[in-house]
Amino acid sequence: MAPVTYSRFIRFLQEELSISTDSIAIAQRHLEQDPGPLPMILWQYGLVTIEQLDRIFDWLETA
Repeated sequence: MAPVTYSRFIRFLQEELSISTDSIAIAQRHLEQDPGPLPMILWQYGLVTIEQLDRIFDWLETA
């Protein structure tokens, strides 16, 4: 993901889905240890619901 798109994605998580900065930071730390798609890490650690995960994938398709 391009840096500009990534920053827009983080802003989407915070503003549209109300995901806390702390939750995003947790997922990013896990991402460094176990690379994978950030949305899936957020979901695996219970930081987003399945409905939010669907919205994330919808957003990513149009980004």
